[in-house]
Amino acid sequence: MREEETPFILPLNPHEFVFPDPRDASDEGLLAYGGDLSSRRLLEAYARGIFPWFNADDPILWWSPNPRLVLYPDDFKMSKSFRRVLRGGAYEVKFDHDFPAVIRACGQIPRPGQTGTWLHPQMQEAYIALHEQGFAHSIETYMGGELVGGLYGIAMGKAFFGESMFARRPNASKIALAALRGVLGASSYDFIDCQVETEHLIRMGAVTVPRDVFLDALGEALAKPGAVGSWADYTWEYEHENQ
Repeated sequence: MREEETPFILPLNPHEFVFPDPRDASDEGLLAYGGDLSSRRLLEAYARGIFPWFNADDPILWWSPNPRLVLYPDDFKMSKSFRRVLRGGAYEVKFDHDFPAVIRACGQIPRPGQTGTWLHPQMQEAYIALHEQGFAHSIETYMGGELVGGLYGIAMGKAFFGESMFARRPNASKIALAALRGVLGASSYDFIDCQVETEHLIRMGAVTVPRDVFLDALGEALAKPGAVGSWADYTWEYEHENQ
């Protein structure tokens, strides 16, 4: 992209909940900066295909990259070895049982090429607030009563925005993702937004789509009725799903 074609990165008005059009962002996706992490602003951002991602010492940065990584529930892939893990049943899956523990763990797990975490306390508090309002949810994997893996994200309409996952034992985060795929598929969700490409998620069936395609699909998903509230009563078992 030539320098004169680079879009301006706009500051957000702290008193208004308005974002620039994500279709005008660069492929990298940086769209705006500033504002706050209030629940109202976060929900407005996700509804427009925008998410925050920034270091603790930076201003709040808002992104909508092109292309977008998406996992459709019916396209979720499981290897034969992973199916054996699921059939073995040496784990328990819970939903919304301990959201704060999941988001803390996601922030603590070392990541290749990263010396710190973007899930600093300010971000954690913002998503915990969304959880308390019934929008953000955790899917948790337990073994022997110990939390060993999980993920969290935001549900709106028939879209689920996956934010982060962690694993302290092999396959623990994959089990949580399989459970999420199971409950979303049973509830006719359109897709899981995985944001940016990773080899791990590509192997599990996620695909990249152009940002415009993603934004069009997001509009359709949000037009469908979704459930707001706790998922604590949700259950999932692999054998039941595959009978």
